[in-house]
Amino acid sequence: MKSIALSCTVPPVLDLTALRSLTAIADCGGFRRAAEALCISQSAVSQHVRRLEKAIGRPLVTPSGRSTRFTPDGELLVAVGRRILTLHDDALEQLGVDAPTGQSTITIGSTEHAADHLLPLVMSALTAEFPDVQVRFRLDRGARINEALDQGSIDVAVLIGEGRTATAHPAGRLPLAWFAATHWTAPPPDRPLPLVAIDDPCTIRSQALRVLAQAGRTASVVGEAGYLAGVLHAVRAGVGVALLADVGAVPQGLQRRDDLPAVDPEPLHVRARRSAHPRLTHLIEEAVRTALNERLHTPSPG
Repeated sequence: MKSIALSCTVPPVLDLTALRSLTAIADCGGFRRAAEALCISQSAVSQHVRRLEKAIGRPLVTPSGRSTRFTPDGELLVAVGRRILTLHDDALEQLGVDAPTGQSTITIGSTEHAADHLLPLVMSALTAEFPDVQVRFRLDRGARINEALDQGSIDVAVLIGEGRTATAHPAGRLPLAWFAATHWTAPPPDRPLPLVAIDDPCTIRSQALRVLAQAGRTASVVGEAGYLAGVLHAVRAGVGVALLADVGAVPQGLQRRDDLPAVDPEPLHVRARRSAHPRLTHLIEEAVRTALNERLHTPSPG
């Protein structure tokens, strides 16, 4: 009787530890910073990348001067890896496995509005609760912050507007007011009010246009910028008026314009990724509320 030899091909496996190193390279901007964030050696990060490249049979990164650039396969694996790691961590949480706070970095996302007033207390609260964890911040547009939360590259975020997901929690209301350059003069009521705002989509931009329309005041967006810094530069130059967070001191070179229609505060909410540490959301909520209460009546300089 002849024996029949059966061959079995083992499919390649994507190592979770290696995937964490790969996503850390994307988040931190290189091998060295990824190693520092993960508290491992740079050579270990390199080995993890080689392990993944061996598994898929193609390069994932290419050198680009002093930085690292992902190949198309690398970019794809970073995106897929985030989803795999989020599902993995979420499964542990649902099974009641308490992962060590072992993540060496907590990444906080935030829109720019009032970030300079809110984030210091957020940092203080996190470092008190997790003294051995490095805290990183990412300031960006709300849509990109939400996308990063879904991908798992941000742990928790402070966002403007009503939260539309089950993972969003109200965290207070952000006062808003009109600001213009000290030398700026408003046009007569029969002429459009020149408005400076962040590019669409932007919650505060929409609020500004809505409030002016309800007050019967025609407005024209004469200045747009991708980020808040550009808005502030244009307003200081006298291009127009802007609706900004009214928390703390008046921005340098600007003055509050109380002669324009009053604007209701905008809701703030805190949203965490599904597998984030359970204490994070509560800590950030309390820090934001405290910051709003403490800074709301900060006197203007001079």
